[in-house]
Amino acid sequence: MTDAPITIIGTGLAGYTLAREWRKLNADAPLRLFTTDAGHFYSKPVLSNAFAQNKIPEQLVISDVAVMAKQLNAEIIPHTEITRIDPESHHCYAGEVAYAYSQLVFACGATQRVIPIAGDASAVMRVNDLDSYQAFRARLTSCSAKRVTILGAGLIGCEFANDLALAGYAVSVLDVAPYPLSRLMPVEAGQLMQRALQTLPMTWHLQTHAQQITALEHGAYCVTLANGEVLDTDVILSAVGLQANTQVAAAAGLTVNQGIMTDAYLRTSAADIYALGDCAAVQGVVLPYVMPLMQGARALAKTLHGQATAVHYPAMPIAVKTPACPTVIAPVPPSQAQSGTWQITHDAPESTTLKALFHHQDGSLLGFVLMGKAVTEKQALVAQLSSGLS
Repeated sequence: MTDAPITIIGTGLAGYTLAREWRKLNADAPLRLFTTDAGHFYSKPVLSNAFAQNKIPEQLVISDVAVMAKQLNAEIIPHTEITRIDPESHHCYAGEVAYAYSQLVFACGATQRVIPIAGDASAVMRVNDLDSYQAFRARLTSCSAKRVTILGAGLIGCEFANDLALAGYAVSVLDVAPYPLSRLMPVEAGQLMQRALQTLPMTWHLQTHAQQITALEHGAYCVTLANGEVLDTDVILSAVGLQANTQVAAAAGLTVNQGIMTDAYLRTSAADIYALGDCAAVQGVVLPYVMPLMQGARALAKTLHGQATAVHYPAMPIAVKTPACPTVIAPVPPSQAQSGTWQITHDAPESTTLKALFHHQDGSLLGFVLMGKAVTEKQALVAQLSSGLS
């Protein structure tokens, strides 16, 4: 199948970045991409802070699919779902239609997790692409909504909460954790984020969850919480995290866990098949952020070109899009979470400036959280973190 095209499943940031990087190394070899949507190029992270800017989906598109096909000298097949892979024959299938590939890359991302809620669970909306963002905007505007309930106080939940509150909505945020961003921050930093965001029209309902949703008149809903509280709301948005799209890979016999399992070269358990981005568990770890994706795309492009290149992750801080509390996080590697302690510097209880450094037992820096004015220390700490990774 050496004459068959390199094939990428997905035209999100992972798929298109890989295609660009590969074209730098090979301008003419056949390249094919499949996508279940229209195939337009946009940055998915902007979805969580586009509403306050009053941006419609068309304004978020950077290049449409025709432009991308021309730029990449590629065949892009939109509105098409790859339903089956045959690793032995090197074919992928959209229904009964077979497409040969020489090398195949899963860049099919992740979908929003669905949590069980009694009652009218269909009322829960999820924003994970341009189409769902359009539906969310339409719901907010068509029903003259004033109240939004967000399920989840993680990264995306906090960003949406800040964005919608700035746009004038009364926001309620629910989470089973005792403070927001609990998987990325120590308690003091999470509590600061909570205080900063609740200066906006926002209320928090923590250490509880939505138990039942009941439809009311005029398109409104009643949300009953596990702790007995009852919230009346107009729109319910889920932001409880992502689940890697592994179904097709698993059905083809590839090893999957939290994601499609790969080695450091992004190779899966099947020959000539790779995984990149939110769908991949690289050496067992899923990193659903932009910077790991970019590093992976650069390395994988070389591997596909015949120059086997392991992905190397430098320090990769995350900028949290919460203007009410500017925040930068360099997450502590999960494998190191029990190997050290947080050292926290906080100006005063009412201050929005905080610095939290996570040091290994040997004194080396493994991660940090910077909030407020402390974000100016980002570059120095990234350099310190990078020196420990090299």
